[in-house]
Amino acid sequence: MNEMIKEAINVLKENDRGGYTVPTSRLYPFQWNWDSGFTAMGLWHFNKWRAWLEIISLLDAQWENGMIPHIVFRQSDPDYFPGPDIWHSNNEPPTSCVSQPPVLATIVWQMVEKGTPYDSRKAKEIFSRLMASHRWFMESRDPVNDGVIATVHPWETGRDNCPDWDLGLSNVEVPEELETYIRRDTTHVETEQRPTQQEYDKYMAIVHFGKKVGWDNDTIYREGPFLMADPGIQFILLRATKDLLQLAKLLKLEAEFDEIQQWINKLTQGSQWLWNDIVGGFCARDIRTGEFSDGITNASMLCFYANVGNAEQKEKMRAHCERILDKCNYGFPSWDPEHKSFDKIRYWRGPVWLVMNYMIGKGLLECGFDKLAYRIMNDTKMLVDNAGMAEYFDPMEGSPLGGRNFSWTAAIYLEMCSADVSEDTINRV
Repeated sequence: MNEMIKEAINVLKENDRGGYTVPTSRLYPFQWNWDSGFTAMGLWHFNKWRAWLEIISLLDAQWENGMIPHIVFRQSDPDYFPGPDIWHSNNEPPTSCVSQPPVLATIVWQMVEKGTPYDSRKAKEIFSRLMASHRWFMESRDPVNDGVIATVHPWETGRDNCPDWDLGLSNVEVPEELETYIRRDTTHVETEQRPTQQEYDKYMAIVHFGKKVGWDNDTIYREGPFLMADPGIQFILLRATKDLLQLAKLLKLEAEFDEIQQWINKLTQGSQWLWNDIVGGFCARDIRTGEFSDGITNASMLCFYANVGNAEQKEKMRAHCERILDKCNYGFPSWDPEHKSFDKIRYWRGPVWLVMNYMIGKGLLECGFDKLAYRIMNDTKMLVDNAGMAEYFDPMEGSPLGGRNFSWTAAIYLEMCSADVSEDTINRV
């Protein structure tokens, strides 16, 4: 019996707060959007009822306009900043006021595809909520209808301090009236592994603007201090929309087919706007200026996950993938190790993240790049086997970074080792 599988199951159980799962205690004491999606995928292997409860509890916090917020504040916890009193969402339960990469439809499709009639019934119950979430992205984050999905805050991308955002953040001015605040993250994790204070000030400046305009999406898109296209959100949304169509077909929801297919067509077309000829790859881009980020990230590699790009583009991305893996002892880093902005221990500026590896590996496999896919998946398992359920990992040393006993790390490990998650293992945990 694999002891790490037992540990992964224990991590998910220990982070269970009765209906929802926190990413890890103290550092992230609430429910996070895409964390819950991946956590449900892991829970499903040993408790299907609890996996669906995770998804339903997240959807219970969905806004009337369809947005699924990136944080759900289900209790008061002064150990975290910024809390509900900073966001002013006026929702119950209180939430943040931006979203996160929309993985949920993909997770639901995987659970249904591998599951039982019970899974299909649960999926049908929430299908309209998934549609509303995708409709929100298409309307609120692409009001000009060109298929390019905007992000209005680095936190919305899930890759908070990636060098991709240096470009957009350079234009964010910190207002004098910005309220004084005290960060909590650096009391739990070493400062060198977290975003800088200058970055955090700019994050809070964007929140300040959002509150000032009552979180009106049109105003934020037109006038907000930050507006960039993110390969991560673009490709994850495209993949999730394709999976949403698969789900609709399985559930025989014919009335939804045309709208979903139109979204797929539009997103596929818009994805080409992210192709950077100079770099020879898919990169983040400032929507207002058209200026590109100049680095290949783990989000760039999600082009395979979304099956985006012509044969020449896929070959160039495959070459980038191989080159970057050859520069690391463990793949896949969150930023190109040959770029001057690479930092192997600072959050999204270099470290390896299991959720990204999982999606990259799955995409490479589906596109026929088996050798690279298995290389990444083997590295992923090795990192956990050697260093435990950390939030992220040093791509050179393989050492654990960030929070420990991390839910989505445990969930991804369970998914990758799913063939070994036996009844015997479950009963003995």
